[in-house]
Amino acid sequence: MSVPESAVPTPKGTGSITVASATAIGVGGMMGAGLYTLVGLASTTAGVWVPLAFLVGGVVTVFSVYSYAKLGAKYPSRGGAAQFLIRCFGDGVIAGGLNVFQFLGWIIAMALYCAGFAGYARALLPWHTPEWSGKAIGIGLIVAVVFVNMVGSKLVGRSETFVVAIELAILAVFAVFGLMKSDPARFADNGDHHWLGVLFAAGLLYVTYEGFGVVTNSAGDMRDPAKELPRAMYTALAIVVVVYVVISTIVVMLLSLPAMDVNQGHVLSEAGAAAMGHAGFVVIGVAALLATASGVNATMFGDANLAYMVSKSGELPANFARGVWRGGTGGLFIAAVITAGFVMFFPLAAVGQMASLAFLIVYGTVSLGHLRVYRETGAKPWLLVLAVALNLALFALLLGYTIHTGPASTWITLLAVLVLSFVFEVVYRRRTGRSLALESTAT
Repeated sequence: MSVPESAVPTPKGTGSITVASATAIGVGGMMGAGLYTLVGLASTTAGVWVPLAFLVGGVVTVFSVYSYAKLGAKYPSRGGAAQFLIRCFGDGVIAGGLNVFQFLGWIIAMALYCAGFAGYARALLPWHTPEWSGKAIGIGLIVAVVFVNMVGSKLVGRSETFVVAIELAILAVFAVFGLMKSDPARFADNGDHHWLGVLFAAGLLYVTYEGFGVVTNSAGDMRDPAKELPRAMYTALAIVVVVYVVISTIVVMLLSLPAMDVNQGHVLSEAGAAAMGHAGFVVIGVAALLATASGVNATMFGDANLAYMVSKSGELPANFARGVWRGGTGGLFIAAVITAGFVMFFPLAAVGQMASLAFLIVYGTVSLGHLRVYRETGAKPWLLVLAVALNLALFALLLGYTIHTGPASTWITLLAVLVLSFVFEVVYRRRTGRSLALESTAT
């Protein structure tokens, strides 16, 4: 039986996360990888219509943001989407397994951001570096971000605001110089690329919008989440969609398709060089480093909060709740270790595909579960159905493309992670006999 909306008060938090810092966390999480490290890969399927692929991905994301904003405003919590799944599906294996899978999905996303950071760092170094150095750089970034997150949520919010401001300023300068040297005629030649490639690319680029889910994890630290959370989420998404479409359009007008293909790992730096010479290459490379590091920072903040919540509700081992210096959690360290493992064993393309597939599953399932409680949240059911349908469609397209073109290890690993998440939940539930708990107030 559903609880009447009036009987479930919306709690207020500490106010340590403001609308501006929550928006910055969302922008930082979303702009960590796709714009800098997946544009080249997306162009192999979408050709010159990469901007359209970004737009399609953004449109699909709008409906998931709607679902999350309604849930987050009604049930603010440090657990974010982990809390939503329990609210939607109740105390059972579905909520537990999906929460474990979501935790691992964020880890795969962080591995993607680390791979992007390493690619640009190697490109900026004035000497040749061996392949293994990229792995070392990515792991070094994880260590640095763990330290930042150990200091607490205020520093996370402040650092995101600072980094995002610099990043957007650099991209604005690039846009001005890029438009001066761009050639719109490049859009006339799309080679043998088919319109279906735009949808494949939209599925791949979906992970570039993943950061909006991270914002919900800060709801428990907002003073008035019912008003501030939706505002922060929609603002962050709008900023990111505009930036993605504008910048990817300029990249296409600056570089040929073969050049984008050859320089997939740092295509935006090459576009910077085309617009502003070597200085442009360096400046855009620095922006890429800031963006990818920002993505890891914002996502690690969300992962740590997710671990905090699920440890209290019993979905992950109790040592996730072990306190560390100044308010962090043991889950922060475990998340970092698992992320390092993905960085070590998978290339950028593989973690990009796995991350997008993972979040298409998670966000689609949250919207599906939301249909069970939409009367409490005030959501319109037809918008939730549309969110489920669009996520399912992109998932099917991307999975088919991954199976057809990529190594089997990519999609097999993703499906194995999904299955093992539910196996873990079943085994752990039987061994401990615990049930999932709901937070009545933000913590």
